[in-house]
Amino acid sequence: MKKVIIMGAAGRDFHNFNTYFRDNPNFQVVAFTATQIPDIEGRKYPASLAGKLYPNGIPIYAEEDLDHLIRKHGVTKVYFSYSDVSHEYVMHKASQVQAAGASYVLLGPQDTMVKSKKPLLSVCAVRTGCGKSQTSRKVALLLKKKGRSVVVIRHPMPYGDLEKQKVQRFATYDDMAKHECTIEEREEYEPHVKNGIVVYAGVDYEAILREAEAEADIILWDGGNNDFPFYKSDLEIVVVDPHRAGHELLYYPGETNFRRAQVLIINKIDTAPKDGVDKILANIKMINPTATIIRANSPTIVENGERIRGKRVLVIEDGPTVTHGGMTYGAGVVAAQKYGAAQIIDPRPAAGGSIRKTFEKYRHLDKVLPAMGYSETQINELAETIAKIDCDLIISATPIDLNRLITTRQPMLPVGYELEEIGTPTLEDVLQKF
Repeated sequence: MKKVIIMGAAGRDFHNFNTYFRDNPNFQVVAFTATQIPDIEGRKYPASLAGKLYPNGIPIYAEEDLDHLIRKHGVTKVYFSYSDVSHEYVMHKASQVQAAGASYVLLGPQDTMVKSKKPLLSVCAVRTGCGKSQTSRKVALLLKKKGRSVVVIRHPMPYGDLEKQKVQRFATYDDMAKHECTIEEREEYEPHVKNGIVVYAGVDYEAILREAEAEADIILWDGGNNDFPFYKSDLEIVVVDPHRAGHELLYYPGETNFRRAQVLIINKIDTAPKDGVDKILANIKMINPTATIIRANSPTIVENGERIRGKRVLVIEDGPTVTHGGMTYGAGVVAAQKYGAAQIIDPRPAAGGSIRKTFEKYRHLDKVLPAMGYSETQINELAETIAKIDCDLIISATPIDLNRLITTRQPMLPVGYELEEIGTPTLEDVLQKF
């Protein structure tokens, strides 16, 4: 029995365990390690999810303990199981693992993808923040318009009680409150629910799929970060970002998506440099020349946007996009510039607690406040940070209505953004063939 560790971030790691290691007598998973997400270590993967070989569950440690754990337990293999990191980062981790004496392994699609009984299509990306969510929303609505019963299954974000989160179904706003969703979860679920689309998520993705199949004609996999799908897809749609041209070949596992895609959407053309678009087109020609290419804009929409003109504004951006997604700005800054804000206020001097630590970790951020909210404590720290900032107006570009969670003394204007195809082919053309 080989002793192994799974390196993760509360998502792909649990799925890899469930599909490859659970009830597998050839391996003993001695630990998960966790990173990227605040305060997810120190828990256990519960016995009820871990299977008969783990009656006491499996401990989850901080990734900083990796070397010690390898040596302490005589680990022979370490499985890297999280996403949106550079190829250089992946190989630094490989060197660290090998220096400690273990082998370093990446599990691929054949070992981890679950087969659906229903037609299934996926929307993924090459980096966090490419516009995957707005693409998923449009695909779901197009399928609904065609009279199909579509259910969305979202990449996992199980940062709470894992037993309770085994299978989660979201059809109303009350469901999000019932499941105590974080801001990041709400950002992904709320827009679909608003459009009348049921969303599933959780921990056990085969169990989730079987429940979703009972009420769907078609399953839509809505990917997270730049991970590849958990399910075998009949059609793989992947979004690329010309603001970060070249990243489609530099980040793991985004390059996997780039190479596998049947449809590639070049998004944000309206705000991206032409040489970025040209570079992506050249990379498609070199790496995936048979993919269908869709060109698209991502226009920002602010109701009563004229109120922004001449104002000193605080810009709140989608958290994952500007943290591990690496963007210095998002739709909020684009909206501030579009509508003529006089000044974008630097939020860093007001940041406290985990929000301050976020700025310390992601040094590229200087003019935007990430909508961090992985726990009730962090949501409160976000609210306290906002309350200390002297501004005339708040521009919120997180996909949810932040007014539902945080009360501010200044008016808060939400920014909307939707996918807008340029010319042909369009998503509707692609779906018609599907």
